Amino acid sequence: MAGPLEGVTVLDLTSVVLGPWATQILGDMGADVIKVEAPDGDITRGIGPARNAGMGALYLNCNRNKRGLALNLKQPAALAALLRLAAAADVFVHTMRPQAIARLGLAYDDVAAVNPTIVYCGAYGYRKAGPFGNKPAFDDMIQGAAGLAALQRRQTGRPGYMPTIVADKSMSLAMVNSVMMALFHKAQTGEGQEVETTMFETMVAYIMVEHLYGHTFEPPLGDIGYPRVLSPSRRPYATLDGFISILPYDDRQWRAFFAIIGKPEMADDARFATMPARMEHIDLLYAELAEQMGARTTAEWLVACEAVHVPANEVNELEQLLDDPHLAAVGFWKLAEHPSEGTIRMTDVPPTFSKTPGSIRRHAPRLGEHTVEVLRAGGVEEADIEAMLRTGAAIQTAA
Repeated sequence: MAGPLEGVTVLDLTSVVLGPWATQILGDMGADVIKVEAPDGDITRGIGPARNAGMGALYLNCNRNKRGLALNLKQPAALAALLRLAAAADVFVHTMRPQAIARLGLAYDDVAAVNPTIVYCGAYGYRKAGPFGNKPAFDDMIQGAAGLAALQRRQTGRPGYMPTIVADKSMSLAMVNSVMMALFHKAQTGEGQEVETTMFETMVAYIMVEHLYGHTFEPPLGDIGYPRVLSPSRRPYATLDGFISILPYDDRQWRAFFAIIGKPEMADDARFATMPARMEHIDLLYAELAEQMGARTTAEWLVACEAVHVPANEVNELEQLLDDPHLAAVGFWKLAEHPSEGTIRMTDVPPTFSKTPGSIRRHAPRLGEHTVEVLRAGGVEEADIEAMLRTGAAIQTAA
């Protein structure tokens, strides 16, 4: 069965993680994603362990289900070839700053001139209309600017970054959502449009879902910041033999928890009886959790919590995920043979569809692996392709 995006062609001028992970998701869902790289390739080709140069682990994790096209877009022949491909594409995505993409001659107006129905998605650090519209942005910078690093200070006493590139990957999902909504509009009306997705605004909106809190109202009805998740005592708790994540949440779950720790009277304590009261005394409540968890093993707690329907699970190390019984049961980890990199491990396509499932159909391409194939299919003349290869306007990986 074909994926839900079968028949959609995406020209992917993105690099690093933010854009490539987004376009990989589109590829997983059936789109024909053409990854367009400069002659020196995506920078992630050199990040992480590799069996061959230019095929680093991080690159492999963001670029499956794509065809690889290598062009030097500073050469007029390469730019003309790309615009020819854009004329037949459905989606054009890039992660360059506004001035940089305009200098190449690939701003929205340039691409729309050859394809008025194109869905053109630019991913930027900040909205173009603002004073930071042409400012470069990376994950660490946005974690700091959007308040995420400062949230760590409320728990630990000093600002810090989350140990995952959360701003990049949140933006990836925002890009996918935005492209899909624009494609839906196009399917209804036939109209293309420019879509602007931005890291800073996306992350501020993401963080302020819970943290706008009392400042949701004007004048404010309380402090900014959601107390429960900012509590310094909110953390995985040490058991006799490991760590556990546990979260009694509603009134029933807290009553059940108080019962299994032998303190049912706490359910009638005015400080803990209701959600608003618990929010006011969350540090005290979480301190009680921490003290209680040390009395039993992780397995004992999991059995006790499951019996009374209190949410809890073991804290897994990353290595444990490779052998996680649930992930094994659903076939989440995939082993595949890459033509140049040998056996590689990949995650499954996370969502499932009953009629149009996503799939892993292509390996992450070597630099310029499909250059000639893509140019031929796009209608570029054979003599022009040969000339581009001779001049370095295009690069084809040797078979």
